[in-house]
Amino acid sequence: MQQKRIIISRDIFEKFPQFMRGIIFVKEIDIVEKNKRIKKPLNKIIEQRKTDRNNYEEHPFIKAWDEAHLKFGSNPDKHPPSIKALLTRAISGGGLPFINSVVALFNYISIKYLVPCGGDDLNMISGNLCLGFASGSELFTGLGSKEVEHPVAGEVIYYDAQSKQIMCRRWNWRNADFSKITTKSKKIVINIDGINGIPRSVISEARDELAELLKIHCDASLTAGLLDKDDREMLLSE
Repeated sequence: MQQKRIIISRDIFEKFPQFMRGIIFVKEIDIVEKNKRIKKPLNKIIEQRKTDRNNYEEHPFIKAWDEAHLKFGSNPDKHPPSIKALLTRAISGGGLPFINSVVALFNYISIKYLVPCGGDDLNMISGNLCLGFASGSELFTGLGSKEVEHPVAGEVIYYDAQSKQIMCRRWNWRNADFSKITTKSKKIVINIDGINGIPRSVISEARDELAELLKIHCDASLTAGLLDKDDREMLLSE
């Protein structure tokens, strides 16, 4: 596999200097559709969140992402950050569907730490993985969709620098179909994001717990890192 890099644009840090991204690069993994040992703690953390369902929108971590979305021109009520959407879905109904073991684990971590968390199949991505502001010409096909869209110019996007396909629109709002993690995925990259007021220690702890869970439940071989304004790139080496 051609070596790739994760690169966060300098422009992102000029506007959001406190942004940080915890990274887990998984080189080999076994992903399954069902795992009761994962489903049980996921359901438990959802039940815990239901007890404070009236307060989570005022939590500083949730408000921090609302404010970040507003700052780049996105409406967080219309296009909610992933943690806000995940919490709403988890506590308003019968929990979350168990997509596969990896998705369930990063949903668990996201709900536990109240931070956005997502991942992509690296073998579906042809170039470097970049986070930056959209020109508007990039291409996006949402999860479960076949319709090709373009982002709004100035929108924060996570995209394949070579193909210009977007992995995630509006920073952490909606994932693409082409890079989704499935039971066939073997090389994946998972992101755990922090912004204003979210301590670095929270992102590091969430990343490290998820890495350990991936080793235990998915027999993962991985490395971890953290990107910020002082270290904007990470080489995804074999």
